[in-house]
Amino acid sequence: MHATSTNTTLLSIVVPCLNEQETISRFYEEVTSVMSGVLSHNDTLNYEILFIDDGSKDATLELIKQHAAADSRVNYVSFSRNFGKEAALYSGMKHARGSLVAVMDADLQDPPAMLEKMLKEISKPDVDAVATRRVSRHGEPPIRSFFARRFYKLFNRLVDVDLVDGARDFRLMTRRYVDAVLELSEYNRFSKGLFAWVGFNTVWLEYENIKRVSGETKWSFFKLLAYGIDGVVAFSTKPLILTAVAGTLACVLAIIVIIFLIVRYALFGDPVAGWASTSCIIVFIGGLQLLGIGILGEYLAKTYLETKQRPLYVERESNLTDSHEPEVIS
Repeated sequence: MHATSTNTTLLSIVVPCLNEQETISRFYEEVTSVMSGVLSHNDTLNYEILFIDDGSKDATLELIKQHAAADSRVNYVSFSRNFGKEAALYSGMKHARGSLVAVMDADLQDPPAMLEKMLKEISKPDVDAVATRRVSRHGEPPIRSFFARRFYKLFNRLVDVDLVDGARDFRLMTRRYVDAVLELSEYNRFSKGLFAWVGFNTVWLEYENIKRVSGETKWSFFKLLAYGIDGVVAFSTKPLILTAVAGTLACVLAIIVIIFLIVRYALFGDPVAGWASTSCIIVFIGGLQLLGIGILGEYLAKTYLETKQRPLYVERESNLTDSHEPEVIS
């Protein structure tokens, strides 16, 4: 394990990986190149790269092991199966030793060159995190980009915490910021929301969208949709309130229709049965009921998973030692 002196600040770079055999080596080369430049004019800084293999089925782990064998700064944790990026982020922050911790993707959509600027920003007084956001979505499918922007607006309307449009998981954090996030050990995790919920002073850096260097994204439209729903459910109970309001309005509407039918019957006698309008009302009320049951079911499902208290992930192997503990900052 790479040793650091007591006067050296350690930066832990946490990298979740899932089937990234085409990008791992290039990512490693770019990060080490950037950090070599940083270390050349900063002799009080050192770094480690902590890869979290999220149950990859390709040669990702083998390539990580090769880099770990050649470079003592490279560490890894490999899961027994795919537990998801949220579990990988949590594991990486939990195992990171550094007083500074960066999280970034291995596909190079998070540009390693930004690390130098992020380190400068976090060295300023009262800065606890440096986060990044994309100011454009060039290269993304138009439909996906449209729904992503709508999600941020909807999320901020429903949730008390502020989620910045285009926010990435790519960020640099102090040890106290990381420890605060780790205190939130819930099973159903939505890291973007958790990062915002803990507060602290955060500086935002903007950059243009960068395409993957190779391979395909692991996030399909429906996976992103499910992830967005998880985020709203994890941070707000307003959908339940909105369902109750919709149910109340439906009941009021039904009462108005009943009064109208009674008055019409009293004035004009028994009209011809309006089966079409009746069917529409039944379908409308039934749809509201199913919507309410579905939203309630989401909250019950999340509660059910939390009460099981299962671990977020299971480790299969790692090159970390028992002495791999976080730096103590005086």
